[in-house]
Amino acid sequence: MNAPGADKVKVVKQLARPEIVFAAARRTGTSVLYFGGSDFRVHAVDLGSDRPEPRELGAHSSYVTGLAVAGGSLVSGGYDGRLIWWDLSTGSQVRVVDAHAKWIRRVAASPDGQLIASVADDMVCRLWESTTGALHAELHGHDETTPHHFPSMLYAVAFSEDGKHLATGDKVGRVNLWSVEDGRAVARLTAPTFYTWDPVQRRHSIGGIRALAFSPDGSRLAIGGIGQIGNIDHLDSKPRIEVFDWRAGRRIGEVQGEGRGLVEHLVYHPRSEWLMGAGGYSDGFLLFCDPDATKALAQAKMPMYVHDVVLNDDHNGAVAVGHHKLATVIWST
Repeated sequence: MNAPGADKVKVVKQLARPEIVFAAARRTGTSVLYFGGSDFRVHAVDLGSDRPEPRELGAHSSYVTGLAVAGGSLVSGGYDGRLIWWDLSTGSQVRVVDAHAKWIRRVAASPDGQLIASVADDMVCRLWESTTGALHAELHGHDETTPHHFPSMLYAVAFSEDGKHLATGDKVGRVNLWSVEDGRAVARLTAPTFYTWDPVQRRHSIGGIRALAFSPDGSRLAIGGIGQIGNIDHLDSKPRIEVFDWRAGRRIGEVQGEGRGLVEHLVYHPRSEWLMGAGGYSDGFLLFCDPDATKALAQAKMPMYVHDVVLNDDHNGAVAVGHHKLATVIWST
């Protein structure tokens, strides 16, 4: 398996930030990174320059939690329930859409750049035309409350590489698979290990599916989060990745990382050489495993809790963003 060893993963550049950075995106073929987070703002920075200086494009009225590049636009989503389109050539705001009644958790662009998917705590996934901002489809299928009658959350969304399918994942460990063409539900998976109910200490639940990624051939779906939690005050469980043959509804692999923490982002190597999860607890990690998550291959420590990762064009490095830092990482096999 052509994956880097932990000693081969090197942080080569760090850029300190005052905010927690929740989301990042990059236009293919450029060194310009777009990012947003707890300061409510969307920024752009050229990480290829000798002295990167972030510039502000504009702001939401709450946390920025999702970013996606689609064609000539950047689309940001926030806890204010809005999606904002930004022109990549000028950095100016193009349109604002009141997209959801509750917090937006994640934004994704289809591989052809024609659609934007957004998920939020109103438990709806909405698809939007990327060029016009028009609503394309609404996907309903996640319960609004947990089995213990608390509000649920819709954390994760991902397109398949061919753009034909979409996956959405919620707090209680349920994943819905959708046909993008007609909005039809085509499969449903359950991954209950990602959900912990605590009836004693706080009478609430924790965990949930925090990340999703389709394998390059579309046959597998990777799910990321955290395992069953013992002490909810300290996220006292290991990072967890499960992989499903989603058409058969069968889990084919599971990997637990070292230490404690959440997997917040998942990405496949484009030739399925590895599957990488990123996340953290008090600090951060990059966790490499085989594409079916049958074994862990390497885990590298990061200088901060990682919320999002953007691969470079050569797939031998990435920019990781998180708590008060942007970190450029490279690796060799």
